[in-house]
Amino acid sequence: MVEKYDPQMKNHQMSTWLDELKQKLNHMDDADIVELRMGTSASVHLLYIKTLIDPERLNETVIQPLHRSACNSLSSCITNAKVSEVLSIEDAEQKIMQGFILLNDPVNDQWLGVQLENPLGRAVEPSQTETVIYGAKDSFSEQIDKNITMLRRRLPITTLKTESFTIGSLSKTKVVLLYIDGLINPEFVSLARKKIESVDFDQFLDSSQLAAFIEDHNHTVFPQFLQTDRPDACAYALGEGKLTLLVSNSPFALIAPITFFHLLQSPEDYFLRWPVASFLRLIRYGSFVVSLTMIPFYVALTTFHYQMVPLPLLYVLLESRSKLPFTPFAEGFFMIVTLEIIKEASLRMPTKTSQTLGVIGGIVIGQAAVEAGFASKVLIVLMGISAIAFFLVPNYQVTKSMVLLQILLLILASFLGLPGIVIGLIGILAHLHALTSLGQPYLAPIAPFYGKDWNDLFIRGPLIWMKTRPKYLKTLRKWRQEMKK
Repeated sequence: MVEKYDPQMKNHQMSTWLDELKQKLNHMDDADIVELRMGTSASVHLLYIKTLIDPERLNETVIQPLHRSACNSLSSCITNAKVSEVLSIEDAEQKIMQGFILLNDPVNDQWLGVQLENPLGRAVEPSQTETVIYGAKDSFSEQIDKNITMLRRRLPITTLKTESFTIGSLSKTKVVLLYIDGLINPEFVSLARKKIESVDFDQFLDSSQLAAFIEDHNHTVFPQFLQTDRPDACAYALGEGKLTLLVSNSPFALIAPITFFHLLQSPEDYFLRWPVASFLRLIRYGSFVVSLTMIPFYVALTTFHYQMVPLPLLYVLLESRSKLPFTPFAEGFFMIVTLEIIKEASLRMPTKTSQTLGVIGGIVIGQAAVEAGFASKVLIVLMGISAIAFFLVPNYQVTKSMVLLQILLLILASFLGLPGIVIGLIGILAHLHALTSLGQPYLAPIAPFYGKDWNDLFIRGPLIWMKTRPKYLKTLRKWRQEMKK
């Protein structure tokens, strides 16, 4: 049972609190307990964690005013910081670990907390995961308050609401739910709020860990929350009628509900001329299909359907595979795994070294594999095209999922040929159709069919055509024009 603060508590109760707080701060080298004289006889105790506060503000805001002024109470002395009353030992423990200074006020027999959190964090930098040539160059950081500021500057409206939650018994991670009141479907907010409140885990260090607990389907390779570190992408999503989740100490926000097609769209699509953006988007969709099916298609042709290959090309394939000791499946699987090893190694190594590793992996190892008889020349070319097509997908999580899907299609192609690839693609589509994001269909606006939403699906139509918000979001305000609400 939480011990509530009694406004009439006596000095011996304050002393008990002080002893309990000292006990909690025991064996913490970065904890300080300072005793100051206020006026002629009153003694004030300051408790804080040195690594969590701003020492300059402590001196200017608390210590110097207490030494200089003859105050009737501590709260009247401290005017340049937020002061709040501490209501319980648990409240005191929570505040001190959030960068507060705790003071006992001997005049009014109460404990106070002064927020002097150290503004530790990096400067606003361009996004490293979603780079664009045209568009905003700022990105989220690990400071959640700064991230909210970026969104409020883009959406300076009082209807942009924020709700805070604390999750994780160890990490005490702050989660902020943002949405535009009067625009978003209230069911989305209610469902998200319920999911966050039901989370029961002790530690959260990134927004992706939160997504794992609140997404609709855990056993799938497809994400149901869009992760982004771009504030302009979040502001656009909020304006469409979606919600955003910010997690403290994580630069990546979560956007929901989304569809599968959002994972293949880039923020730059909305900054380019619509014919150019549409062309690039179509290339992106085509690259997604090519990267999934090219190697399985090669295995299916060389294993079962060589009679479908034109005779000049068949001679090239026969010559390329004549001295190989492996089956097409083993050859393709070996090259896919090798390429993933090279990509992972280049990501984990220092930047300058990773560039050299990419050249070695792409040229030296590929050429050596051909000369040693581990892979055919045709497969090396197809692997290069497939790898480049992978990089056209803007969402990093999807690119990692695609590798597993590619291996699945490869296995089906090795057993059933082209029918196996068709069966695999149908299975993937059926799986996508069964998924939901915050309760909304994952394949909208195709299934269910919303014809007007196709203006921003495979092509990015002119902005002047996008007069209504996506129908699957069921927003309270359908029209995006001021005269139609």
